[in-house]
Amino acid sequence: MRAAVLTAYRAPLSLETLPDPDCPADGVVLRVLACGICRSDWHSWCGSDPDVQLPHVPGHEYCGVVEEVGAGVTRWKRGDRVIAPFILACGQCPACAAGHQTTCPTQIIPGFTQAGAFAERIAVPRADANLSILPEGMDPALAASLGCRVTTAWHALTDRAALAPGEWLAVFGTGGVGLAAMLLGRALGARVAMVDVVGEKLAHAKSLGADAVFNAAEVDAPAAIRSLTGGGADVAIEALGIEATTVGALRSLRKLGRMVQIGMPAGEHVTMRIPMDAVYSGQLALFGTRGMPAWRYPSLLNLIAAGHVDLAPMIARRVRLSDASAELAAFDHPAPPGVAVITDFSA
Repeated sequence: MRAAVLTAYRAPLSLETLPDPDCPADGVVLRVLACGICRSDWHSWCGSDPDVQLPHVPGHEYCGVVEEVGAGVTRWKRGDRVIAPFILACGQCPACAAGHQTTCPTQIIPGFTQAGAFAERIAVPRADANLSILPEGMDPALAASLGCRVTTAWHALTDRAALAPGEWLAVFGTGGVGLAAMLLGRALGARVAMVDVVGEKLAHAKSLGADAVFNAAEVDAPAAIRSLTGGGADVAIEALGIEATTVGALRSLRKLGRMVQIGMPAGEHVTMRIPMDAVYSGQLALFGTRGMPAWRYPSLLNLIAAGHVDLAPMIARRVRLSDASAELAAFDHPAPPGVAVITDFSA
């Protein structure tokens, strides 16, 4: 199979021909239909993720067609079109039994702890506990783009923050997960304010339905949000993983507001100085979130299939496998609006 391999940090991925993956006894082998390129992949490319050991095949936002089925698999067969969460839980431990698969202590993460989907094929263990069927006719590029940013945003809004209709949602960062949070927030009946420092990305968010946009390089965004909303947002999402946006998200909230840290802190941002006075005096709730349990996929897929939210405008670029290096390098700077998805694995 063709694959893009990380052989050195911050270097172009090496396009190689690798052996097809072996099929796990409890898993499947998928022919990859599409794979998103995510800022989390950029963290791996930079060497910020300790789970990644070189050489390594990145890619954790994928969908595909089942080509091989392990002897222990009961729910899936050849030809099924499926999607998997990026956290593959065991399905048997106390955390999984309680519905909290994203905290499974033996989780497997393709693209990080095992070979990922920047390749024509991927082995997916624990298939019965993790795979979900794709709705008939769903665009593979759209399905792949759900794999990390959309599912994480959906879980953050509906589970962690319990966003309610009519509430104000402030989203700090207009990349893939930020756009997903905005589109899903609107579908849930919230009003949404977006914050970034790139005018082009804010204009893109506005064109997709954001109620208000603020350029943090030009205005005091938290103060502007508190003024717009008459006291502050009910819910704030941090969608970048850096100190400035985490602080801004907290300071944008009204009293008793809820803030969810979606952005992955890495490098110098692993430890942040946050305004605990705002948390204390505002009696704020601060949540962390990472991924979405597999059992929650139907709620999101049904919302999309029923036409209640159109996520297709998130996809800005359908690229070749050989373009992945350039897309990763683009995260070094303010990236262009929308997300990139690998749909051509032949070149």
